[in-house]
Amino acid sequence: MGVRLDCRHYSTRTTGDDVVQRCRVGASLDTPFACPDGCLFFEPRSIADAGWRRADDGRDG
Repeated sequence: MGVRLDCRHYSTRTTGDDVVQRCRVGASLDTPFACPDGCLFFEPRSIADAGWRRADDGRDG
């Protein structure tokens, strides 16, 4: 399986010219980076993980 970009545990960092992909819970293969088939730790990424807020969340601004 490839990378599950929609998982809340997926993270990337840019270091100079390199992009480092990682799984925050360590469930992925390091080289090449790939998520395991049927990963038990998969959780869908929520809109809050991206720093966004819904307009109807009751907060001002």
